[in-house]
Amino acid sequence: MAEFDLSKLGEYREHNQLEAKKAKGGFPGSFWETYSAFANTDGGIILLGVREEKDGRLVPEDVDAEKLEKDFWNMVNNRQKISANIVTRSMVKIEPVDGKNILVVRVPRAERAARPVYVGTDPKSGTYRRNHEGDYHCSLDEMSLMFRDAAYVTQDAKVLDKMDMTVFCKDTVKGYRNFFRSTHTNHLWNNEDDEMFLRKIGAIGIGEDGKYHPTAAGLLMFGYEYEITREFPNYFLDYQENRSLGATRWTDRIVSTSGDWSGNVFDFVIEALRRMQQGLKVPFVLKGNLRVDDTPIHKLLREAITNACVHADFYGRQGLVVQKSEEGYRLSNPGTVRISISDAIEGGISDPRNGIMLKIFSLIEFGERAGSGLSGICKRWEKVYHTPVTIEETHKDGVDRTILTLSTRGNEQDVEAMLELYGDMIESSDPQTVQDSTRIDPQTDQKTVGKPQNEPQNRIHEENEPPNEPPKLLEAIKMNPKITKAALSEMLGVSSSTLKRWLKANNIVWVGHSKNGHWETLNPQK
Repeated sequence: MAEFDLSKLGEYREHNQLEAKKAKGGFPGSFWETYSAFANTDGGIILLGVREEKDGRLVPEDVDAEKLEKDFWNMVNNRQKISANIVTRSMVKIEPVDGKNILVVRVPRAERAARPVYVGTDPKSGTYRRNHEGDYHCSLDEMSLMFRDAAYVTQDAKVLDKMDMTVFCKDTVKGYRNFFRSTHTNHLWNNEDDEMFLRKIGAIGIGEDGKYHPTAAGLLMFGYEYEITREFPNYFLDYQENRSLGATRWTDRIVSTSGDWSGNVFDFVIEALRRMQQGLKVPFVLKGNLRVDDTPIHKLLREAITNACVHADFYGRQGLVVQKSEEGYRLSNPGTVRISISDAIEGGISDPRNGIMLKIFSLIEFGERAGSGLSGICKRWEKVYHTPVTIEETHKDGVDRTILTLSTRGNEQDVEAMLELYGDMIESSDPQTVQDSTRIDPQTDQKTVGKPQNEPQNRIHEENEPPNEPPKLLEAIKMNPKITKAALSEMLGVSSSTLKRWLKANNIVWVGHSKNGHWETLNPQK
């Protein structure tokens, strides 16, 4: 609890971060169950010498607070009583309330390396968590997850000695490498064969036999679903889209178990993301001579689904579920956040459950390595849709889940607010270059918002124009002989097919390497 005013004790009620115990007969044994529960959840305050009335009011008792404090320190350092002491002297104080002294113990959320914190010497019988109903005994799944998270090396770094390269889908590896090339054009790794490339990104590692085998991250990202479930029996990916309330519940759905695609995480993210981004408004923004179609909301959704994957416990039950509806998006992954939700939202701290997977995503500019991913998601979404982002952890039926909800509440994207997020990428400051109507860009088949004032109302008619020399084609190439086709199309306001015919008709060809060449005019006309 961030704020707690003892002078207003009677106004408080017990909840998931506040527990009162009378302690009239001495130090209560149930204290340690609550201590364990708070340590393994989000922390909390335990009041010793306070009773709960029938109406829920908290009232101080007449107890020997000094003896309670002495008993506490004797027991908290006894490993036969509790597995870890996670409090400092400043967290335990005797406080006066209405003329009576009570003992206030502030229990922090335990660092993941210290969890589970358990009562006695057996974690199976002594591990507790906290919910709105009080302290409850942890299931084996919850306890196992805490032990896995306690490791300093993330769980996806595990080398799977019983598997080899045949578990990888070659098409997925090829697709990933294409993404890598597009973001790292001249990178030395582009010249490596698949095995060496996978070694460098962490998808394979050296096993106990001294040979290379897939890592858990590599298997999840690039493996076939039936191979993945050998290591992760509960592995399941599910994208659901519901646009109507008709007879068919989901108008579009992708599941990892369908058998008609690889079923791995990378292919799922790419395909689900394509569907998630459909229908988003795209303001007309230029960076140099190129149109910027990757808006801040496109990037936000990319970070959101990447975060769900890199924080997911793929050993956990119920799988990773992404839902899109008219009300927004909901992303739910197995496992809780490894730091407190408040720290995650505040930003600056990053503790992914799947660190190698995050590295693999980051290499193609997916995800956020600075610990500000969730913080950025919240700020950008609220700025553009004027609705808050919610993130919650649930512990239903012994299953931990983290749920991120991006609700629109029926609001349209605030285009002006979104334009502010582009920063200096916007070359035109004229607000008239952005209009409120949506249209289809015939080159990309994507919905966009607004257009430059001098852009033709309809580019389709260009396909019927004669292939003659447009006034600005030669001028544009003369000014920048290395300009790309995409930039030329955008500058001239024509489709790629029209540009191709114009170039051919005027004997303009590309000379040299695809990346470092230039345009030349053969047999130039006088």
